[in-house]
Amino acid sequence: MKSLGVAFAVVALLAGLAMLTYAQWTRDLDRADAAIEAGRLQEALARYESVAARFDRVPAARQLFAAEYDRALGNRLWALYRLKRYDETIELAERAPIGARPHFWSGCALFDKALVEDKPDARLGWLTRAEDEFRKAIETTPDDWDTKYNYELTSRLAAELRKQPKTPPRQLMQLLRPPSPAGKPARSVG
Repeated sequence: MKSLGVAFAVVALLAGLAMLTYAQWTRDLDRADAAIEAGRLQEALARYESVAARFDRVPAARQLFAAEYDRALGNRLWALYRLKRYDETIELAERAPIGARPHFWSGCALFDKALVEDKPDARLGWLTRAEDEFRKAIETTPDDWDTKYNYELTSRLAAELRKQPKTPPRQLMQLLRPPSPAGKPARSVG
């Protein structure tokens, strides 16, 4: 009976140590999430980078706490995108795990790069890459309506841009509007 009590105490001690270790690993992740909630994107980004670096140093932890690692990289991609750091978003997405939704964020960044590109060939190239990324995102998350919407929008815009490649960047979204019967722009009501 005494050895059973000792075994139970050892198991309880190990469980307690595991919980403390988990809390230590996720403390910065929780602080980064709080910074996002408060709108402090630069601070959140720095904390997510710190969390990711810690996980990258210990690959076993990356596998053991895969959900937290995915959350850290997914939120880091979101923050980079919101800060309009598109090249960094695309670069990080290339090596991020699927759980971080890298294809979605890469597609969004590529789409936004296309909207400001002046050269028609380069613009179509960015849109085509965005379309490919959104297609991959749909394959991994087929029920996500944001991804489906972005894919449809990007596909339609790329198809219209192939027909009218010289469209200036400021008029790209007008390619998606159906022409009015009288040949005049439709009037907005409301």
